[in-house]
Amino acid sequence: MTVTAVNDSNFKEATSNGVSITDFWATWCGPCRMQSPVLDALSDEVHNVKFVKMDVDQNPTTPADFGVRAIPTLLIQKNGEVVDRLTGFHTKDQLAKILAKYAD
Repeated sequence: MTVTAVNDSNFKEATSNGVSITDFWATWCGPCRMQSPVLDALSDEVHNVKFVKMDVDQNPTTPADFGVRAIPTLLIQKNGEVVDRLTGFHTKDQLAKILAKYAD
């Protein structure tokens, strides 16, 4: 599995079905640069979750709609509905346990 970049115009479509985790990030954010490889590695192991990322600087509307005020913020959705929200860096093991609660 890979991590797919999304933008304001295709975010809703990309996260409307199944379980997804969206990484809200920015290029200048140190913790975001630490989180990215963790999500890449996890996406290779967890196949029933869609992994997406959104650059908050290039796409301000969606983060604002979800009240994202700090990055990295990870938004977990099931069929388009937010079921969990994480802020700050999380390890692969932490994320795997959280995603297991929502993935079928």
